Amino acid sequence: MRFPLKLNYDLTKYIISNKVQKIEKFPLVLMLEPTHLCNLACSGCGRIREYADTIQEMMSLEECLRSVDECPAPVVTITGGEPFLYNHIYELIPAVLNRGKHVYLCTNGLLLEKALENIKVHPNFYLNVHMDGLEETHDRILERKGTFKIAIEGIKKAKAKGFRVCTNTTIFKDTDLVEIEMLFSLLTDLGVDGILVAPGFDYEAVGENLFLQRREIEKKFEEVYRMSKRFRFWSTPMYLRFLKGEKKLDCTPWGNPTRNPLGWKAPCYLITDTHHPTFREMMEKTDWNKYGAGKDPRCAQCMMHCGFEPTVVSEIGKSWKDILEMAIWNMT
Repeated sequence: MRFPLKLNYDLTKYIISNKVQKIEKFPLVLMLEPTHLCNLACSGCGRIREYADTIQEMMSLEECLRSVDECPAPVVTITGGEPFLYNHIYELIPAVLNRGKHVYLCTNGLLLEKALENIKVHPNFYLNVHMDGLEETHDRILERKGTFKIAIEGIKKAKAKGFRVCTNTTIFKDTDLVEIEMLFSLLTDLGVDGILVAPGFDYEAVGENLFLQRREIEKKFEEVYRMSKRFRFWSTPMYLRFLKGEKKLDCTPWGNPTRNPLGWKAPCYLITDTHHPTFREMMEKTDWNKYGAGKDPRCAQCMMHCGFEPTVVSEIGKSWKDILEMAIWNMT
C-alpha cells in the first residue's frame, strides 16, 4: 500500500463523515506556519518577501494548538519558513500527534540531522524534505553551496532511525527532467517513502522569471507522469493527469487552509487578500466563488497541489475509471 493503513483509514472515515453530513466545504490538510523565519533566502520563495515586515513574529505554542483544534483536518503540515527555527517545535510535534493528527514536517534539511536527536519516530509522523535537483542545481536554486549534501545526509540518518521520509520537488521553467529522473532514482535508492512533485507558482512577490505558464506545465508534466510509473509518487495520478492537460479540475481553495502568525490566510496558501482571527470566520466570510481560473487573474496559471489535490477527493466518486485508477495506484 502506498500510504500507511492508518492514514488511509483516518482520511476515508473523515471524508465519508463529511459527505454523510452533507458538509460541502471541509479542509483536508492544515498548513501550519508557526514562523516565516528561514535559514535560506531563495529567489523562488514568496514567503520571505510577502511577510518581510513580520518575519520575526512567531505563533505561541498555545496559538498553534488552538489552530489545530479549530480546524478539523486530519492532516497537519508544519511548514514555514523553516519549522526547525520555531522556538517550540519539539513541543509542538508531539502535542499535535497526541491529538490524533497525521503530521508532515516540511524542511529544507539543513537542520534535520541535529533535529533528529530531539524528535521520536511515530507512525503518524512524516519528514518532508525539499529537493529540487542534483547537487549543482539544488545548491543553485537554494543559493547556498553544500545544501544538497546536507539534506541527503539528513535523509540517510532519518531513514536509518526509522522515520518515514518523503520529498517535495518543484518543477521550474529551466528544470532539466533528465536530471529530475536521476534525482528520483537516487532518492528511491535511499529508501524515501514517497515523492511529491508540483509546478512552481508565480507569486506576486517574486519577480524572477522562474515559473512555468500553463502550457509549459502541461508539456513538462507529460514526462513527469511517465516517471510516476517508475517511482513511488505520492502525487496522485488524477492530479498528474490534470498537470499534463489530460483532465480538467477546478480549484478547491479551502482544502488546505493556512494559519500563520498573522492569522488564517485567505483565500488560499498562495494568494493573500486578508487574514482572519479564526478558522470559522475564514470559512464563512471568504467569497469562494471569486477565486479560480477564469474568475481571478491571479489564478490563471496556478496548478498547485494545495488547490487541486483536494479536488481529486471530491472527483473520485464521479467516475468508475477514476476509482479503479486510484485504488490500483494506492495498493501498488
